Amino acid sequence: MPHRRPALAVPVALTAVLIAASPAAAGPVGDAGVGDPYFPLAGNGGYHVSHYDLTLAYDPGTKHLAGTAVLTARATQDLTRFDLDLSGLTVTGLTVDHRRAAHRRSGQELVVTPDRPLRKGRTFRVTVTYQGTPAPVTDPDGSADGWIPTDDGAFVAGEPQGAMTWFPANNHPLDKASYDFALTVPQGRTAVANGVLVGQRTRNGRTTFRWHQAEPMAAYLATATVGTFKVRQYTTKSGLKVYDAIDPREANAAEPVTRQLPAVLDWESKLFGPYPFRAAGSIVDHAPQVGYALETQTRPVYDRAPDLSTLVHESAHQWFGDSVSLTSWKDIWLNEGFATYAEWLYDEQHGGDSAQKTFDALYASPAGDGLWAFPPGNPGSGANIFARPVYARGAMTLHVLRKTVGDRAFFRVLRSSAAEHRGGNGTTAQFQRLAERISGKNLGPLFHTWLYTAGKPTLP
Repeated sequence: MPHRRPALAVPVALTAVLIAASPAAAGPVGDAGVGDPYFPLAGNGGYHVSHYDLTLAYDPGTKHLAGTAVLTARATQDLTRFDLDLSGLTVTGLTVDHRRAAHRRSGQELVVTPDRPLRKGRTFRVTVTYQGTPAPVTDPDGSADGWIPTDDGAFVAGEPQGAMTWFPANNHPLDKASYDFALTVPQGRTAVANGVLVGQRTRNGRTTFRWHQAEPMAAYLATATVGTFKVRQYTTKSGLKVYDAIDPREANAAEPVTRQLPAVLDWESKLFGPYPFRAAGSIVDHAPQVGYALETQTRPVYDRAPDLSTLVHESAHQWFGDSVSLTSWKDIWLNEGFATYAEWLYDEQHGGDSAQKTFDALYASPAGDGLWAFPPGNPGSGANIFARPVYARGAMTLHVLRKTVGDRAFFRVLRSSAAEHRGGNGTTAQFQRLAERISGKNLGPLFHTWLYTAGKPTLP
């Protein structure tokens, strides 16, 4: 999500933006960001990464991380220079296609100048070696994000900025890639990443875990969480490979909930369409200082034992947020409103309150309540993207849509949105057009009122 606690047709290609040449690079250079209104330096222009191969070694005692990242990318414009996102850590070597490349640091930007220009359409490989003590970034809402040390390892959750705290990345949801991870930790610790575990080997007191994430993934959804975990592996009747890693301190509360994951995924598959990945599971850490859970792709990470509603929420994100990702952080309601409404639907269909009753209770909030502080389709800044209106009023928008078009059309819209943008990105405008096409109704006023109008909406 993340679940913060108090204290849509084909993948969208990155659009390169040309900026003026500098003395360091005579010719076109990639922009330092993709132009996201809330995180203008997130991502980079001029190329698309298709695959990350990350080799990491972490020592929880010294909190030292050593890494090699190999990025396979394609130039989307002629390039004499391009950026990667990397916060902190010391770069000890960098090559482009096995040739040493000049590089310098500029805030979160790692500025790379290859020894020869990259022509538009060319596939190239960037290898970065680095080391240091990773530290989280502080998000605009004050929460920590990225590589967060714990008493036995690290809680690694990257939404929205944190991927750059532990590997060089094209760090925006527009740029999705496949991943391989080789994570080495002291024997007795477990390192959990995304996708399928393809190998595990202990040698000389250290264990290396190899993970493969085949389906496209935004950088913020990557994890490499390290800790002392109880591990449970099994394959569901539908063929999903499930890997649960649970801190023993959370096991009594977590295991009864996480064992319901296959049933939750089966239920969500009936509503949203086939589960979009080949692996699933949970990472339940003991990290109360974090204050949230995150829908890391295929395997959400929880800072403590989740309740069932949180499990339902993070699982719904596998469709809405992970498989179908944002094009702009301003559209965060497409993630959080949808996952929150999944909680309402689960309650409705499992003996709890109806979605209408949940809606009515929220709508009874007075006009001055924080629920109406800003419209969910325009949170205003990165400080608000995980605030209550995005989640609750976003879910209310979906309920109003459901009431307007009827259940048959509404659930067809959800399934079609997940299918049409599977593995790619979507926008609010695309979702509205889809809903109008399926329902045959003009939904412009509804979306304008519930997503973009300030204050408490008036019910028809």
